[in-house]
Amino acid sequence: MDFRAWQRAAAPGLIFSGSAIGVSHLVQSTRAGAMFGLALVVVIILINVLKYPAFRFGMDYAHATRKTIIGGYRELGSWAVPLYAATSLTIAPIGLAAVTVTTAAILAAITGVDLPILVLAALAVGATLMLLLLGGFSWLDGLNKILIAFLTVATITAAALALPRVEWQSAASFDWSFDPVALLFVIALAGFMPSPVGQSVQISLWTLKAQENEIEGERLSMTDMRKGFLAAYMLTGFLALCFCVMGAGVMHAGGVAPQSGAADLASQIIGLYRETLGTIPAYLAAIAALCVMATTMIASFDGAARGFGAVYEEYRGNIGGRASQSGYAFFLVLLAALSLTILALMMESFSAFIDLVTSIYFVVGPVIALLNHLVITRCAMSEEHRPSTGVRMLSLTGIVVMFAMAAMFFTLKAG
Repeated sequence: MDFRAWQRAAAPGLIFSGSAIGVSHLVQSTRAGAMFGLALVVVIILINVLKYPAFRFGMDYAHATRKTIIGGYRELGSWAVPLYAATSLTIAPIGLAAVTVTTAAILAAITGVDLPILVLAALAVGATLMLLLLGGFSWLDGLNKILIAFLTVATITAAALALPRVEWQSAASFDWSFDPVALLFVIALAGFMPSPVGQSVQISLWTLKAQENEIEGERLSMTDMRKGFLAAYMLTGFLALCFCVMGAGVMHAGGVAPQSGAADLASQIIGLYRETLGTIPAYLAAIAALCVMATTMIASFDGAARGFGAVYEEYRGNIGGRASQSGYAFFLVLLAALSLTILALMMESFSAFIDLVTSIYFVVGPVIALLNHLVITRCAMSEEHRPSTGVRMLSLTGIVVMFAMAAMFFTLKAG
């Protein structure tokens, strides 16, 4: 597979990476390193491996059938699409509001711009809408690749500079497994690493969008598509480890407690890099933080609008179809308005709503993973495109682990 073919194969996975590398990496992975050193590296690797089939099945189904995986849900039964819509789409505006306010806060913290957070949030949303409506998918794909490239170089370099300060013996520590508070953090880390499982639907939509102008004879094989997606997915997991190393080297080694908020944590990391490693590493950390949230915000709004559009097409009878450009634009503007309204009305109690969203995602994750497993193993598609026995077993293992984590999360919360 030449480089151009690899780019085509990796396109849906790279957009997923842009969406996934957000708060889970910048905040959760960095805090994991800051609080526990390298002790949670194994957790980060394991959860990325266990969730891989659920995400890949979105790409598999779309490439094999030329339908969104929502069409597969419909084939499972009339109950499946409403279940997805009720669980994933209803909380999408709150999730987008959280991404927006985090992006705005980090922008203010890094640039020093003195504007109200709601004004910065509105500016960030406006820029996102302009990019997606005027440039379309080609701009999203191109800009995402550029930002991912900057993000990768900046993050790897910053992590490498922090590496000599890492306390390597922390990797063998399992003290966290006996602490209920630490376990809650670990479960939350795993629940959002690398991203909520519901994004598998967006992966199927991005796959179809990337392939809509392909000539039949030029279509890539399923093997090539899987290789491209795996490469992008591995990059996502590797960057999570880099952020963990940054936290371990710059904060854990110095005994510095991490700030709780995303913007405060980003400012803290940049300040510590400047104090301990110099100005250039601090700039690299700032570039990484800004790229993280820029890619997340753009891809998240695009994916959510496409998800709403696909569900709407299902109810119009267009099984497995996608929204028209006008439908996509309508849902994009609607989501932007809802997100800003949520921020304006609920800023004071926003953390409570985020806790609610977090709890819902813990329940939704294994349910969506199970739906994806049923679609890829039972719905109509060529046998050659179905996953191997090993991938099916990995999928089932991941589903069981996610259900167990959700049960443990609520048990610890209740206790």
